[in-house]
Amino acid sequence: MKSIRFKSFSSGSCGNGYFLGIFNELDSCDCGVLIDAGVSPRRVKKELAREGLGFEDISALLLTHDHNDHIRSLGSWCKHLGRPVWTPPALSGVLAHNFLAGEHFAPCRRELEAGWNELVPGRIRVRYFTVPHDASFTCGYALMLDEHKFVIMTDIGRMVPQALSLARQCDTLVIESNYDPWMLRHGPYPKELQDRICGGRGHLSNEECADALRDIAHPGLRNIFLCHLSEHNNTPELAYRASAEVLGQIYAPGTALAEEKPPRLCPLPRMTPSPFFIL
Repeated sequence: MKSIRFKSFSSGSCGNGYFLGIFNELDSCDCGVLIDAGVSPRRVKKELAREGLGFEDISALLLTHDHNDHIRSLGSWCKHLGRPVWTPPALSGVLAHNFLAGEHFAPCRRELEAGWNELVPGRIRVRYFTVPHDASFTCGYALMLDEHKFVIMTDIGRMVPQALSLARQCDTLVIESNYDPWMLRHGPYPKELQDRICGGRGHLSNEECADALRDIAHPGLRNIFLCHLSEHNNTPELAYRASAEVLGQIYAPGTALAEEKPPRLCPLPRMTPSPFFIL
């Protein structure tokens, strides 16, 4: 049976990388895309091999922004994979002068146009949307894999209309749930860093993520993955609880979505790979 599958290799300030692929009836991958390059090719290769996959199953790379935990291994990816690296023009120009991109970035460099772009003709399309974050340029992505609609927004300081609009149409949502406000204010970070995180161009709190789900939830939503959880200012249990409580209200008896099956809700691990999720 044909399926769309998703895997996180790491999700947090230690490094970020995700794989999204279309699998055929023979259980092999037709094509796939890597989102962010904060995890080394060696580590990704090892994890893909566990699933019977290899670099040949990665058709393209997408990058969300130029912070080190998202592009740390970009130069190595360009050297060893040699696949197109797609970004919005503003981010492409920044990366061209970033030492982490290295000399092998130029041949792989591709720029996305506004609207929908073909990554794999007839199979995978993508469009970007800008989000507030204190990098040079930051975006989220909406992807169409055959008929499956997938949206990812990580490192987002606050929710914005276009992100909400695209998320309201998706089957699978990957959304940041970075910190618990109490843990942040009573944790080890200096006040300047605390203010940067919660100042609207840093990260999304558990409560802000949960509030966004009130606006996003719709009959077609099947999967929600909580990403980029803070090591010092959050726990998977707190992130899950905040969103699960809101989803419980949204799908409660007597509500507009009461007859719908609630989406799967799963916090992604910070430093270790997730399972391969069938979406």
